[in-house]
Order: sequence, then structure tokens, then C-alpha cells
Amino acid sequence: MLQITTADGTAEAIVASAPGGGPGVLLFMDAFGLRPRIQQIAERIAGWGYVVLAPNVFYRAGTVAEFTPPGDIATPEGMGAFFQTCVPRMGHLTTELAERDFSAYLDALRAVPGVRPGPIGTVGFCMGGRYAVRLSGALPDDVAACAALHTASLVGDEDDSPHLALATARAQYLFANADNDAMMTPDNVKSLDQALQSAGLSGTNVIVPNAAHGYTMSDTAAWNADATEWAFGQLRDLFARTLGSGCGTPD
Repeated sequence: MLQITTADGTAEAIVASAPGGGPGVLLFMDAFGLRPRIQQIAERIAGWGYVVLAPNVFYRAGTVAEFTPPGDIATPEGMGAFFQTCVPRMGHLTTELAERDFSAYLDALRAVPGVRPGPIGTVGFCMGGRYAVRLSGALPDDVAACAALHTASLVGDEDDSPHLALATARAQYLFANADNDAMMTPDNVKSLDQALQSAGLSGTNVIVPNAAHGYTMSDTAAWNADATEWAFGQLRDLFARTLGSGCGTPD
């Protein structure tokens, strides 16, 4: 893994690259951390013609090895038990701390051999979608495309609710929200639509039917193969429109 020096320590990161390089993509992991499934996703996106970097956003709390799921998260019981161990790490990673790392992640991505100059794309899964959205608002000149897949709590009443970052963003968006997600309700999705419209931004913002929170994670009990393929198709189209096509091949 790549080692990224930040203001608060060293973050490990997965890197996946198309053979000929391409535009950069910053991938934000879910709460279950960097593991083979995140590597698979990074490699799939790289195969479309991009250079992908996925940092361990929990680096302040420990290494990737220390956060490897100890049991089978493909069962509801195992998934739920491991999630409880992730809650303290998520709580510790405040908005301020997360945003403090953005420039270091972006610099590390642009330093990877083969990354083309110019704006990047970003995608986040579950909690990672919140960081992707915050990045797009914090660094609007750098982010041309932003996707948040099955992301909860994008809309809230707090002063730093992630959806408020759209007001300063210039990216195009993909929000593929999970069905029946108690932390991303139909009313929340409507509020996200309003935020996009108010900011004059374009994007896809939909609820994916019969898809639980975490539906792209094939190593968990939440996986939905059909929803995953639909979402990745939308993601590939978003990156192609905004970043240009790289040297990739069909899935």
C-alpha cells in the first residue's frame, strides 16, 4: 500500500491504475475499512481507464491490518457485530479531522504515476459518501464528479450537514440511495434534490429499489448484485462524461 503523510500521521492507501494511466479518482471506503472488497472496487474503476486511490480514513485510530474484519460479515449477525466495533472510529472522525486530510489525499493521488493533470472524480460508499460530498464542496476547482452510493445521513439539521457542501461545489453528482434506509429517508432525498437545484448543479439522485444500505459490498450481508451493477454503470457514465475516458476496457 501507498503511505500518505498527513498533518496527523501516516495513512495507508490502496492504489489501482489502468495500464496507460488516466484521470484520478479518490475513493472513500465504507466503515468496514480497506479490505479485499475495496481493492476489487478500486481495480474495477481503474479498469475503466482511471487511477484510483483509496485511503484509510481511520488511520488515526490504527492500521488497516488492525481493522480487518475478524469474522464472517456475510451474515447479518457477523455484519452487525463488526459494525459495532466501527462506531467509535466513525465518531472520532469529525468533519474537521476528515477535511484536514483532503489536501494530503489529493496530493498523493496526483503524485501517482500516470495520473493525468486536471480535475478528479470522487466516490464514497456508505459513510465514505459523506466525505466525497464534503470534498467536492471544499475543493470545487479540483472535483468534477462526485458519487455517494448507499450513503446515510447526507441530509441533517446540523450546521455542517454534508448536503450543505453542494452550495460551493461545481461537480456533477450521482446519489444512489439505498431503499428503506432509516438515515436517508425519501424526505431526505427530496431535500438533496432541492440542494442540487439551489446550487444549480446537475446530478442523478434516486432511491435504488430493494437495495439495502451497503448494497455494493459483496463481502457483507447487504449485497445486492443487480443494484451493484446498475450503480456501477451509472458511476462509469458519470466519470466518462466529466473526466473523459481513459484506456479502459468494458466490464
